[in-house]
Amino acid sequence: MEKDRAYRGHIIRTIEDGSIAQELGLCPGDRVLEINGRKIADIFDYQYEMQEEYVELLVEKTDGEEWLYEIEKDQEEELGAGFGGGLMDAYHSCSNRCCFCFIDQMPPGMRETLYFKDDDSRLSFLQGNYVTLTNMDRHEMERVARYHFSPINVSVHTVDPALRCRMLHNRFAGDIMEKLHFLAEAGIEMNGQVVLCRGMNDGPVLEETIRVLSGLWPHMRSLSVVPVGLTRYRDGLEPLEPFGREEAAGVLEMLKGWQARLRERTGVGFVYASDEWYLLAGRPLPGQEAYDGYPQLENGVGMLRLLEEEFTEALGRKQGDGRKISGSIATGLLAAPFLERYMETLREKFSGVQIRVWPVENRFFGKNITVSGLLTGRDLWEQLRGRPLGEKLLIPCNMLKSGEEVFLDDWTVQELERRLGVPVTAVDSSGEDLLRAVLEDVLAGEAKHKRRQIYEQTDRGYRGQAECGEIHTV
Repeated sequence: MEKDRAYRGHIIRTIEDGSIAQELGLCPGDRVLEINGRKIADIFDYQYEMQEEYVELLVEKTDGEEWLYEIEKDQEEELGAGFGGGLMDAYHSCSNRCCFCFIDQMPPGMRETLYFKDDDSRLSFLQGNYVTLTNMDRHEMERVARYHFSPINVSVHTVDPALRCRMLHNRFAGDIMEKLHFLAEAGIEMNGQVVLCRGMNDGPVLEETIRVLSGLWPHMRSLSVVPVGLTRYRDGLEPLEPFGREEAAGVLEMLKGWQARLRERTGVGFVYASDEWYLLAGRPLPGQEAYDGYPQLENGVGMLRLLEEEFTEALGRKQGDGRKISGSIATGLLAAPFLERYMETLREKFSGVQIRVWPVENRFFGKNITVSGLLTGRDLWEQLRGRPLGEKLLIPCNMLKSGEEVFLDDWTVQELERRLGVPVTAVDSSGEDLLRAVLEDVLAGEAKHKRRQIYEQTDRGYRGQAECGEIHTV
C-alpha cells in the first residue's frame, strides 16, 4: 500500500485491561492507520467502522512494522484503545471575521486558548456549539448526513447572501440556504441563531430571516435571537451600536407576533428571544409555556425562567425552620434583580436566612456585558471588598474555567477568598442547586463547573477538553 505522507494515523495512548486491544497485543505508541481499508479522520470515522462485527485493523507498530489484524467481535464491543482526546483530531478553527465576534473584542494579554475561534460541526453535535457552516465543504456535509450528526446548531444571522458575506467577512458565506436545505433533506435536525446587530440584520431583514428559516420546519426546530455583545475593546472593528430600551421592546413585539403565527402553523413558537431582551426592554419574562421545552436554553433563552421554576419547585418541597444563615450572591447585572426576588421568597419560609445579592458591573469588558459568565475575579474583588458579605459568597459556576477554579482573567477562587476574607462557593446552574447552596445542603466538593461557550481550547492539539464561554449565561 502506498502511504499518504500527510496522514500518519492515530497514536494509541492507553490500553484497557481485559480488552480486545490487550488480547491482540496492541501497545501505547502503536498507530492505527486504517480500519476496514479506510483512513480514519476522527472519532466518528473510528466509531462508525468499529461497529462492524468483522473488522480489519491496520496498525503500525512502534518498530515501524505494519500488522493487519482481523477481528471478530460483538457489534457493540469496543476495541479498548484510548487515543488521548475526544475527537482524535484537531478542532476546526473559524475562517470568518464576523463583525460581532466576541473573541475579536478581547483585550490582549489573556491566556492563549481564549483566542481560539471554533467553527467545528462535530462540536456542535457533541457540545452544542454554534457553527456557521462556512468551513464545511461538500465532503464534510456528506459526512454529517452519513453519520447523521443531529442536532446541529447553526449561526445563521441572516439569509440575505450578500449581507451574510459582509457580516462574516467571508465571500463564501452566502450559500447558507443551500447547506441548510441539504441538511434538511438528509433528515438532520437543526437549531438556528441570529446575533442581532442594530441597523444591519434587524427590522425587515430579521423578519425575512424568520420567514425563510421557519419554512424549514420541522427540520429547523427553533431559532434564537440574541443581541450583539459589545465590549470596550473594539478598536479597528466595524462600528456597532448597542440596542436601547425602545429598540429592545420593538424586537420583542416583532418576535411575539411571529410566535403567534408560527404556533398556529407548527404548534410551537419557533423563534425565541434571549433573556437579555427582556432586561433591556424592562419587561417581565414570559411564562414557562412560552419556551416550548427550552430548545435554546444553552443560548440564554429561558434560563432565568427555568431557574425560577426550579427554585420555586425546590423551595416548595422544603419545610421552613429556624436556621440562621447569612451570606451573599455575586452575579451579573442581568440576573441580579431576579435572584433578589428569589431570596425574598426564600425569607418568607426561612426568616433566619439572610442572603444579599450583589450586582457586579463588568468593568473588564464594559458595562454593556451584563451576564455573569464573563465577570472576572478582579471585578468581583474590586466591587465586593468592604461589603458585608456574611459567612459565605456564592457565585455561578459559569464564571470559572471548566474543571478549574480559575476566572477569565486567571484569578483563582482561592485568591478571591483570601482577599475578601470569606469562603467562595461555585454553584451549579439549576434552581435546586442554588437553593441547596443557600441553605448549606451542598456536600463538600459536589458543585460542578459548567462550561462556558466562548470557545476555549485547553490544548493546542486535540488532546484537550474543549471549554466554552457562554455570553448569554446568567
